[in-house]
Amino acid sequence: MRFKASIRNISTFTKFTASLSSLSKIAWVRLDDNQVRFTIIPEQGTQVWAVLSIDSIFETPYIIQSASPNNTINLELPLAPLQRALRSASSATSASLRLTKKDNIPLLSLTIVTNTFNSGASAGSTATNAQDNGEVDEPTFGLGGRDRETIVTQDIQIRVLSAANVEGIHEPKCNDPDVHILLPSLLQLKNISERFTKLASTADRSASATSGVGLVASANTPSPRLELAATMHGTLRLSIATDALNISSVWTDLSNPELDPSQVVGGEEGLREHPSTIMKARDSGSEDAWAKVRIDGRDWGRVLSVGRLGGRVIACFCHEHALILYVYLPNDDDGADESVLTYYISSYSA
Repeated sequence: MRFKASIRNISTFTKFTASLSSLSKIAWVRLDDNQVRFTIIPEQGTQVWAVLSIDSIFETPYIIQSASPNNTINLELPLAPLQRALRSASSATSASLRLTKKDNIPLLSLTIVTNTFNSGASAGSTATNAQDNGEVDEPTFGLGGRDRETIVTQDIQIRVLSAANVEGIHEPKCNDPDVHILLPSLLQLKNISERFTKLASTADRSASATSGVGLVASANTPSPRLELAATMHGTLRLSIATDALNISSVWTDLSNPELDPSQVVGGEEGLREHPSTIMKARDSGSEDAWAKVRIDGRDWGRVLSVGRLGGRVIACFCHEHALILYVYLPNDDDGADESVLTYYISSYSA
């Protein structure tokens, strides 16, 4: 089993890893000849199924060899150590990942190369820089200064998973969405969502203190529930209602992407009977035109951290059942495969 790849876009990979690590400590990573997949399935909260094109994060071609079909390699990867390692590579000249083993323990090794220019060095200097990992910088010569190359390797302990370990893991299945809508800026939505969550938490603590429940009980209060709703008329509503407050924010003139009949079961006939078509026919002023979900405020705030990656986000509402987000990452190469992050968020009952 072999895997080695140069990281093409350190910044994107770091932001992507940070968005995942806010939701879970562990990810299932699947590498093969065609794609890189990251999957998060926490005991409670949002599931993430990310399918990345290889060239969105790695230089191609990359080295991957396995006895499994398509050279598939499955790994259990701790996200926090990977995120810390990638952060240290923010100013690196280059960085690469490879599978290795030390004392029979499987590792994912991140090697970072950094070049610095020392203007204070004299011409002909031959000083070297010894690293803790045993690497030694090569001396270079210059006039009035020199380039110094530093190589640092960080090891992340992983677990290699067999095909039997992962064969029972499947992406969630949901009914056809009642509403699909292109979301506004996730960073804007995140700021407002976190403000609502904080206001509700503060109001609940104040109410608990006034009623004499006490701070101990309020400290165990679950995260406030936000209601997110949308219509097939380009409207999105975020609201929260508690005994202490009732506030909402509304976006209008958003886009409802058209469905491709070839992607709908039954083609044109299936599209005419699709739940979103039925919702679109309803009066925009009617409450029946809204598809709604209730979500955990803190978990939702963590999900929206993916907004730092940019790209467009389509939200699919299965009324009072689930919210599915499709995050399409930008790709600089025309014609390149698109990378998609899919978030599954279950709705709480009223």
